Amino acid sequence: MKINKTILITGGAGFIGSALIRHIITKNDYRVVNVDKLTYSGNLQSLKSVESSERYIFEHVDICDEKELLRIFTDNQPDIVIHLAAESHVDRSIDSPREFIQTNIVGTFSLLEQSKNYWQSLKGVKKESFRFLHVSTDEVYGDLNETSELFTEDTPYDPSSPYSASKASSDHLVRAWYRTYGLPVLITNCSNNYGPFQFPEKLIPHIILNALAGKNLPVYGDGKQIRDWLYVDDHVKALMDVVQNAKVGETYNIGGNNEIQNIDVVRKVCFILDELVPNKLNGIGSYCELITYVKDRPGHDVRYAINAQKINKDLGWEPLNNFESGIQKTVKWYLNNIEWCDNILNGSYQLKRLGENFK
Repeated sequence: MKINKTILITGGAGFIGSALIRHIITKNDYRVVNVDKLTYSGNLQSLKSVESSERYIFEHVDICDEKELLRIFTDNQPDIVIHLAAESHVDRSIDSPREFIQTNIVGTFSLLEQSKNYWQSLKGVKKESFRFLHVSTDEVYGDLNETSELFTEDTPYDPSSPYSASKASSDHLVRAWYRTYGLPVLITNCSNNYGPFQFPEKLIPHIILNALAGKNLPVYGDGKQIRDWLYVDDHVKALMDVVQNAKVGETYNIGGNNEIQNIDVVRKVCFILDELVPNKLNGIGSYCELITYVKDRPGHDVRYAINAQKINKDLGWEPLNNFESGIQKTVKWYLNNIEWCDNILNGSYQLKRLGENFK
């Protein structure tokens, strides 16, 4: 009888985590153990297509709970850990930084400790092949304002927000556990993800749902902030390439090669909606008429941009979706899955702006 390798994924009910699990269950033969606390953005409905698989297990556990983590490692004997669990919205980190410190730093520490102890107990090939992949963000590098350069894996860290500072801290912890204890780690830093099943506090789904409801489309500052947009399915393929093929201790930037100003992203979504949903509320001619410029976010970085040449050179990965194809698929998915969106909006999140109530 064939014994499938097991991947333990933290944050598997989140946007990137659920995309990764759907990819693994449908494209690979690994067993998957999904460890998720199910905070506001965790949604098991995003995993309905794979939840009945005999290779899928869900554990409703907080990664800060080391006792429960020990049980999960003991019961499931994972071959790979992919760490995605994190508080991840910059605006929310401005309002409530404590939660970001707890999950992103303390939680990463707890997971590293249990992973290290488990790995040290292994023998032979299972120990040699064990991997811990930490998934992080390009926001740890700070701001590329007034330069045409791109973030590389050697760019110094210079985080601007409580969120990016907490992720930078977790990156440093992972590297320390590699250097000090020899834990076989890998780190990736990705650019802005988008695609189906994304929680609607993020820019693209927020704009889609506000537009359909006839609400204002808030754009921070002048809207000229530049981001590199990465379609989530391309990202999860890159993560699998890294965890299966990369050399221990390496870091890889993962980007979509799609630098676009936020205002142009919003306008593009509006143009697609104009075509697909011509019957608009409030008698407007174009959804672009709903665009409203609002006070900028405190400490808002002007430009992020990823140089992904290393992962292409070492592992042969490159994104399959440009922004044009990815955003078309994304908007159509939201239009075809309004029930999923309604279930989200019936909870605690009501498309309100966050990040203004700081003192």
